Amino acid sequence: MIQRRQILALLALTLMWGINWPMMKLSLREITPLYFRALTMSFGALWLCVFYRARGLRMWPRAAEWRSVVTLGLPNMLGWHAVSILGVKELASGRAAILGFTMPIWTVLIGVLFLGEKLTRRVAFAAASVAVAITLLSSVEFNALSGHPLGIVWMEIAAVLWAVGTLMLRRAHLTLPIETLTVWMMVLASVCLWLIAWISEPWPAWQFSGAIWVSLVYGAFINYGFAQIIWSGLARNLPPATSAMSVMAVPMVGTLAATVIVGEWPHWQDFAALLFVAAAIAAVLMPPRTLLKTP
Repeated sequence: MIQRRQILALLALTLMWGINWPMMKLSLREITPLYFRALTMSFGALWLCVFYRARGLRMWPRAAEWRSVVTLGLPNMLGWHAVSILGVKELASGRAAILGFTMPIWTVLIGVLFLGEKLTRRVAFAAASVAVAITLLSSVEFNALSGHPLGIVWMEIAAVLWAVGTLMLRRAHLTLPIETLTVWMMVLASVCLWLIAWISEPWPAWQFSGAIWVSLVYGAFINYGFAQIIWSGLARNLPPATSAMSVMAVPMVGTLAATVIVGEWPHWQDFAALLFVAAAIAAVLMPPRTLLKTP
């Protein structure tokens, strides 16, 4: 039975994650993508480290545990966060969110193709739904004079990396707390992002407008801070169907919030694609009894 406190926490988490997409787009008006990720993730990792240390968690991995930090951190943190921000740079933020949250479908498809999992009708339906969604969003980008279809490629690569990382995490035999693992994956990714940004992007002027500073603080302390804390607390006890509903709601929140934060008005294709992605996620994540249950 889901408690009222868990429902409120889940609603807060969905709002935080959804609003983060247009907030990222806002930040990219004055700072380059990889420096944005490096800056916000670094301060987020520092905040989480202080918070979890104050709660008495073991924050230093043992010798053998560093391997898990590196192998799981590369796809889950560095891969997803570095590649997805390149997609946000090219696309409308709501559109990027919809494409990014095709991750659960990629997770199932990778399991079918490479891990010997069974191909069911629900998985086939999910794959077809995602294909329709990507086609709808691609049509918008190719038809728009300022369209950037490369952003679709970036977002799907990011979603696949996130899916691979999720599968690796499910199969990992961890001996350190998941909170500690998260912090050190963020630290590893931050170091790599600073290095890659220094090589590939011009050094920021660090003279941002007030709105941009707000968005940077949001990215560091809300998205990488409070949202991670809430999710760590919910992930152990939340039913899969409830998690799926949260996942499906994030792109919707991002699409609607973008109209207020960055002035992006969605097309009908965006809403149609969102429905197809939501249907696909429901097909692969929700238990059959949940889908078939009548009032």
